[in-house]
Amino acid sequence: MNTIRYCQYCGKQILDTTVICPNCGSEIAQKGKNKIVAALLAIFLGGFGIHKFYLAKPFQGVFYLLFCWTGIPSIIAFIEGILYLVQSNEKFSKKYN
Repeated sequence: MNTIRYCQYCGKQILDTTVICPNCGSEIAQKGKNKIVAALLAIFLGGFGIHKFYLAKPFQGVFYLLFCWTGIPSIIAFIEGILYLVQSNEKFSKKYN
């Protein structure tokens, strides 16, 4: 269920899921997970599944942690980190927030 809030830049009413204000075009600060943080965690600490824990996917995080000794989770996490960076803010927010 969407609720109404106000744009911090122009003061117009927007939905709480809005990423870019349709009135002024400003990017709205989102509550929840940040895609830059998720991407950096995936790229630098992804072999241990830290990004999965951050994104509230603990079972996947444990899986990464159990197999970190193989190096395969590091490769997968690096690719995931790049994918997070190229993904639009709206799509990331819809999927993880």
